[in-house]
Amino acid sequence: MSRSRRFGSTLARTLADAGVIQEPHFHATVDLAWPRVVTGFAIMSKRTVDLALVGLVLGPTAVAGLTLANAFWMVAKFLAIGLAGGTVSLVSQNYGGGDEARATAVVRMSVLLSVLVGIPVVAFFGLAAEPLVALLGGDAASIGYGATYLAVVAPGLFFEYLNLIASRTYAGVGDTVTPMAIRAGGAVANIALSATFVLGLDMGVAGAALGTALATALVTVVFAWGMTGRSYVRGRGASPVPLTLSRPLFDRDLLKQIAEVSTPLVARRAAQGLVVFPLLAIAATFGPVAVAAIGVGRQVRSLLGSFTWGFSIAASTLVGQELGAGEEGEAEAYGWGIIRLSLLVYVVAAAAVVVFADPIAGIFVDEPAHRALSALFVRVAAVSVIALGIDGSVTGALRGAGDTRVPFVSALAGLYLVALPAAWLGTVVPALGIGGLLVALLAEKAVPMAVNLWRFRTNRWKVVSRGYRPDPSD
Repeated sequence: MSRSRRFGSTLARTLADAGVIQEPHFHATVDLAWPRVVTGFAIMSKRTVDLALVGLVLGPTAVAGLTLANAFWMVAKFLAIGLAGGTVSLVSQNYGGGDEARATAVVRMSVLLSVLVGIPVVAFFGLAAEPLVALLGGDAASIGYGATYLAVVAPGLFFEYLNLIASRTYAGVGDTVTPMAIRAGGAVANIALSATFVLGLDMGVAGAALGTALATALVTVVFAWGMTGRSYVRGRGASPVPLTLSRPLFDRDLLKQIAEVSTPLVARRAAQGLVVFPLLAIAATFGPVAVAAIGVGRQVRSLLGSFTWGFSIAASTLVGQELGAGEEGEAEAYGWGIIRLSLLVYVVAAAAVVVFADPIAGIFVDEPAHRALSALFVRVAAVSVIALGIDGSVTGALRGAGDTRVPFVSALAGLYLVALPAAWLGTVVPALGIGGLLVALLAEKAVPMAVNLWRFRTNRWKVVSRGYRPDPSD
């Protein structure tokens, strides 16, 4: 047995003895999660690299501009993540229940829907970039940088929509290694392209955007090979539920199921994305340095959130597959085990970031005053990531059951009833000031975590899942 396998076995036994997660559940979770964690870091690093490059070359005003533009990119991407969440839920349950033909139909419908949504979104962002960014306020220089970035990067959204469906399809059938390899390759390409355009060709924010768009399109091209049932290397990587154009292209009953599962997820993600606009508008009242600082803090949190990519998708897949097989008790055990494991991982990760917050902030800004404020936001974002991690695992388990409405409502409550009012208070209570933005960073994750944990404990998600499982008598 190799040293890494011995370590993994020892860690699994230790966690099992501590009551964190059962040993076989740990191995199944890690097998699915670690490639998604790598994938998350790869994808999030693209935005991090863009921010760091323009901050290095152009300063905090450019970082503020990219932060404004990224708000639009993320709200559009969140719509696709919601749709893809419905994909992984229905693919995992149907594939786990042995109905591969229906799982294939889910993939086909999801791709068609992503194309229909993606095209108008890209056109809108590309044509209206400047007035959109200007809606958030800020100084003219920040708006100019943001508008340039958004207009150039917008076509990449179309390809990102397709990439999300592809990666969730693989996750739904239990293969997270293939999308990891493809996404990681795309991240390397993005770093190389963006660095070449920004540093080598002196293209500024336009170069960073172009590098991201081209790398995203490259990922789609590579995904297309495996998603159509063809292997990459040594017979590996072919999707067992390949994308085909077999008829009927539209299945009304299946479309209804996708809509039922995905609509709350889309709405939840849209709510998460849209709240950033008023938050950034509030931050803009404190100047571009504050916008840059909150942008850095949220970006670091997104990078740390890569662990959630793994735990959440593992929870969705394993819970969904066990439910599809009629094993409700095993599904619950998987859910609680992954929740406890994510808590442990995020406490360690958050502590490390809090300790090294100052040098982390220095990657994006180098002026002492600007760096100190960014470091403060990084520390608060690191603390909030604990709630993000727990909520991601709980939401993943609920999503695997098709129970997506409560997570939507809880996200609304955290964002609009707590976080946004807290940020606004900072503009009217001088003693609070920019501290309102810090409170908002914490509240937007803590509230949904508490609500979704309560929902999972009630076991109502088991009842919800029975309406989406394949009929065992078929």
